[in-house]
Amino acid sequence: MNTEHQKLRVAVVGGGIGQHHIEAYQQLGDLCEVLAVCDIDTAKARALAAARSIPRVTGDLGELCRMDDLDVIDICTPPHLHFEHIHQVLDSGKHAICEKPLVGSVREVDELLKIEAASGKRIMPIFQYRFGHGLQKLKFLVDQGLAGSAYLTTVETSWRRRAPYYAVPWRGKWQTELGGVLLSHAIHSHDMLTYILGPISSVFARTITRVNAIEVEDCAAVALEMADGSLATLAATLGSTPEITRHRFCFQNLTAESNTAPYANSGDPWSFTGDTPEQAEQIAAALEQFAPLPEGFAGQFFRFAQALAQGTELPVTLADARTALELITALYHSSRTHQRVQLPINHEHPAYTSWLPTSAAEAQ
Repeated sequence: MNTEHQKLRVAVVGGGIGQHHIEAYQQLGDLCEVLAVCDIDTAKARALAAARSIPRVTGDLGELCRMDDLDVIDICTPPHLHFEHIHQVLDSGKHAICEKPLVGSVREVDELLKIEAASGKRIMPIFQYRFGHGLQKLKFLVDQGLAGSAYLTTVETSWRRRAPYYAVPWRGKWQTELGGVLLSHAIHSHDMLTYILGPISSVFARTITRVNAIEVEDCAAVALEMADGSLATLAATLGSTPEITRHRFCFQNLTAESNTAPYANSGDPWSFTGDTPEQAEQIAAALEQFAPLPEGFAGQFFRFAQALAQGTELPVTLADARTALELITALYHSSRTHQRVQLPINHEHPAYTSWLPTSAAEAQ
């Protein structure tokens, strides 16, 4: 952060999900101020700026990059543009925050690691679900050593998307959205899994397109082996009414279960059930010491501002994004080959440079 300014000075690019980012920054008025909004639809940008009292509007990312009084540019553009936009922002001497999916391959994440190191600036991917109080309580219990060994985790992302959702031209297409339910919707749920349990060692996935007339998948069933020796299953669909998201972690000493709110299940309430009465008492006593911080986007931006000010590790790093995109790569490769895929993904893997289908047959 510029030491001459206590507040982090931010511009947001993209008026879709970017609206929620702006709202979160403005909840942190002591730490952040939004000075500009950018969208190729300048009428949308002007309306958003007026509604949120943002002083500047532009339709050109290059113009934002030339503004000397910005610390951070927050990128909420379509996925296929992210790599180019992040590079442009860092070249202008500003920090970059970017929505999911960060980029379109593991190779591009590795390139961003080099670009970030050379720039002296920081890149923060968005994984705001990490900071819900329910998930944070589980993380606290695990870090306190109260959970014990993991046994089995189940993750459900069961949402509903209909034809009007795909009227947005870039959605539902491999070349612009870069993927379907696994990439654009369940990626947060799956990040929550690795945030708690750590690396994945192998993947077996099946995907299909059954709900909408789109190119990308909208249903998936996945079996995982975790590096800690435990197992996990992932189920994802865009054909569920009602919509739910659910996490259930079975550990040696406790079982943790989320609420099922589709877009807020990392928040309270979560249940934590000890395996014995003594363990239940230990869990209850530990949770009395839990100190909540802001949740969601505001929670991530709060931690980002603190990390820049203190020179500490960001709340979400490029390594975290690499973990998420390694999983995406393995999921798509497994589904196409009908084979188990080992992680991590390195430069020798056939999908390292792209998980996109290379033929019409692979796209089916």
